[in-house]
Amino acid sequence: MNTQTKRRKPVRPLHFLTFALPGAALYAVFVLWPLLVAFGSSLTNEDAYRAVTSFVWFENYVRLFSDPAYLQTLSNTVILTIICAVVPNAVGLGIAILLDRTGWVFNALRAVFFVPVILSSVVVAVVWQQLLKDDGLVNSALRAFTSDPPGWLSDPNLALYSVAAIVAWQSVGVCVVLYLAGLQSIPKELLEAAAIDGAGPARRFWTVTWPLLAPSVTIMTVLSLIGGFKIYDQVKVMTNGGPGVGTTSTLAFDVVQTGLDSGEVGYSAAKAAVMFIIIAAVSMLSIRQMRKREVDL
Repeated sequence: MNTQTKRRKPVRPLHFLTFALPGAALYAVFVLWPLLVAFGSSLTNEDAYRAVTSFVWFENYVRLFSDPAYLQTLSNTVILTIICAVVPNAVGLGIAILLDRTGWVFNALRAVFFVPVILSSVVVAVVWQQLLKDDGLVNSALRAFTSDPPGWLSDPNLALYSVAAIVAWQSVGVCVVLYLAGLQSIPKELLEAAAIDGAGPARRFWTVTWPLLAPSVTIMTVLSLIGGFKIYDQVKVMTNGGPGVGTTSTLAFDVVQTGLDSGEVGYSAAKAAVMFIIIAAVSMLSIRQMRKREVDL
């Protein structure tokens, strides 16, 4: 028997650079450089309708946090993000548990729940905008029961939650697929052993399934939080930031409106920079906190 051990080949710097440089170069050109340009622009008074641009340093940031409209936008975004992180995850997990069975019926139902995910968010927003408008199909049906149906998209107190409901509905399919994958990766032996020890369905879920689903919960929560802070299409199509002034405006919507419609490029860049910092901070904190409850098999 040959007992001679193989020597590990030394890392060759040239080979490492050959593989790493193309990816690093693309990242620098398409991610780091635009970020630096945007941050540089946020320190100026750049305006599409002004010929001369000059540095104003952090004046845009001071203006931003004293702007009531921006604070309203930030509040709207936080509410939307919380709803779009909690509701799809809870509903998606419940549906995944119900569909964690074999058979063509369950396979067909999985496809049904995933259909909204493959549709364009603009298409989904247009369809729901037509359904929920004051004289749309939903209110036409409700008029059989009441003479004053709610203004789903025209009532300032209701429009934000209508948009959140549509975004959450479209996100449920992703949660179902990811949680189904997580459920099917849990060894059946652990569940059978818990059942033999006398654990009922609820106890098996909380002591075996839920801890082992932690990686899936972490991924979906972080993706939902990031997606919530970037909501734009649905707001633009369904309410255009209204009704009224900014009642459904989000951070992403506000950045585009300020930069393209108002022409305040520097101020828009400051808003984008703050949005980037918020998303990065929330993502890192949520990953750090949620990984504490993950367990290894």
